[in-house]
Amino acid sequence: MRTRARYLIRFDDLCPTMNWSMWARIESLLIEQEIRPFLAVVPDNQDRKLAVAPGHPGFWKEVRKWQARGWTIGLHGYQHTYVTQDAGLIGIQRRSEFAGLPSAEQEDILLKALDIFHAERVDPQVWIAPAHSFDRNTVAALVKTGLSVISDGLALEPHADEDGVFWIPQQLWRFRWRPFGVWTVCCHHNHWSEQQFERFQSDIRKYWNAITDLDSVRRAYSCRRRGVMDSFYSAAHSAVFSLRAQRRASA
Repeated sequence: MRTRARYLIRFDDLCPTMNWSMWARIESLLIEQEIRPFLAVVPDNQDRKLAVAPGHPGFWKEVRKWQARGWTIGLHGYQHTYVTQDAGLIGIQRRSEFAGLPSAEQEDILLKALDIFHAERVDPQVWIAPAHSFDRNTVAALVKTGLSVISDGLALEPHADEDGVFWIPQQLWRFRWRPFGVWTVCCHHNHWSEQQFERFQSDIRKYWNAITDLDSVRRAYSCRRRGVMDSFYSAAHSAVFSLRAQRRASA
């Protein structure tokens, strides 16, 4: 696939009770194709919707194995539970584990999550919020705890803001051809069908030359600032998300 665009692959909701049989096939494919994905790991899952298989007793050993391969480990919230109906900065879903909570409470939750990671000898490199929902208090708390890379937001390319936070946008939920930009494809494998896996496998081989990783993106974009086209893209897609939400509410 010839394109100037680059793609990052992200898998959300990794936890002891995820779909391990499907994950084994995905993991083999990623290793075969030498792809270094983003993996959103839930520190202490309490979300029953993510309990789709018996708990894996060696879960954290697996996480350390992924880390050793150079795969990007993301801090995916704390317990993956939703305590507010705040859509936060991104505005995709009106439910959150963080957005709307006081700064001190958010910082305390983040520290609990990080304590679990560190006790398991895992160092998260990026923040990945459950339901894409977090607010400016979350961002400030992340900076304070030393986690300043965020995989989220609507933009054409990664960029750093005035506070030193590096934003890697997340705009797709399946591979789609784009002429330029950096596109994070967010996958939720827990309920994938055979057809969905086969499509993912086909896309990986089709877009292989355009797939990149965290290190490459940071080298290329760490000094870039958000531009006019990023804002235009964000505004357009936010309007689409808002319209879809209105339609769901009135259905």
